[in-house]
Amino acid sequence: MDIVIKNARIVAASGIVAGSVKVVGGVIESVDQGPCMAPGGVDFQGDYLLPGFVELHTDNLEQELEPRPGVFWPDTLSSVLAHDAQMVSAGITTVLDAVSLGEYHDGPKRSTILDMSIRALRKARSTGVLKADHKLHLRCEYSDPKVLEMLAPHLDDDVLMLVSLMDHTPGQRQFTDTDKYRQYYKNRWNDEEFAEMADRLVATQRACAAENRRVIVELCRQRAIPMASHDDTTAEHIGEAVREKIAISEFPTTRLAASLARQAGISIVMGGPNVVRGGSHSGNVAAQDLAAVGLLDILSSDYVPGSLASGAFALHRRLGIPLHETVAMISLNPATVIGLLDRGEIAPGKRADLVRVREIEGVPAVLQTWAGGTASPLEITAKNAA
Repeated sequence: MDIVIKNARIVAASGIVAGSVKVVGGVIESVDQGPCMAPGGVDFQGDYLLPGFVELHTDNLEQELEPRPGVFWPDTLSSVLAHDAQMVSAGITTVLDAVSLGEYHDGPKRSTILDMSIRALRKARSTGVLKADHKLHLRCEYSDPKVLEMLAPHLDDDVLMLVSLMDHTPGQRQFTDTDKYRQYYKNRWNDEEFAEMADRLVATQRACAAENRRVIVELCRQRAIPMASHDDTTAEHIGEAVREKIAISEFPTTRLAASLARQAGISIVMGGPNVVRGGSHSGNVAAQDLAAVGLLDILSSDYVPGSLASGAFALHRRLGIPLHETVAMISLNPATVIGLLDRGEIAPGKRADLVRVREIEGVPAVLQTWAGGTASPLEITAKNAA
């Protein structure tokens, strides 16, 4: 589709310019500064033009597949299509659907959702009706004895772009302090049940976690699949990530971990909801505090799709970080770290993934999204403008 967008505030990689963008065949042909006198086209009337957002970690598909605890939606294709619509309405044009492999205390639920997710995504891609470009992020709970068995069938999937390494065992990572684990799940067990569960999980973790992690890392290295380390908390966690050539520290829980990741050249990902809310819902380090000292590279929408736009604009308003730099946290930076070099910025030769944004009473509202030059008319919803 060929289009001309004019009278836009274009958020380019190096700054904001008033001008126009020409798209030919789904690719940006030109970016021009100043008034555009060409007839027709889309008149932005001063609205922002942002590059399409690149999402590395969203739980949104799982929410569509299991809309209530224990309730699995029978029509999985409709779940994927609803998820896709939410992504595009939030300005997300490339999404790594995060699918969990391995259990920790939820029983077989994750295995059920894994199978549902993979099958549903493949079916949806085959229809050709998805608006966003859907890739895959496999989240490996390496303390599960069966995680390697679950990972093996998907390692050579051509849409697999990221593998993350997680360990939610009591005493590990985010839950290095077991009292924090107990508080986080305070309504799930009584004290006796918690002690029994924790002992079982710790014993299982000790028996298999180290070897599982080693094998997953080696399998990813052989295939040049980027890896993320999840919930880094201590210096030891970052040291391990450095030895394994991990590319991303995903949701570090402490400033220490983020600082050491920065020193090691590891990209730091934090949650958009953390920014919008002003802090972590689980008591970890605030993303805004990391951004204030230069320890934030990428935002993930996590569980609220609209938090990418809101988070980028919030960091700009609250901290004075230039808008083109905060927008890079939701576009160019995530695209670059996983090797998608054809997108993430508004520049000639790049994929025409574009987002029209207007601030309404201080809220960045996504008005329209183009994925590969194809437009999707949108409704402004409260969630998208979160």
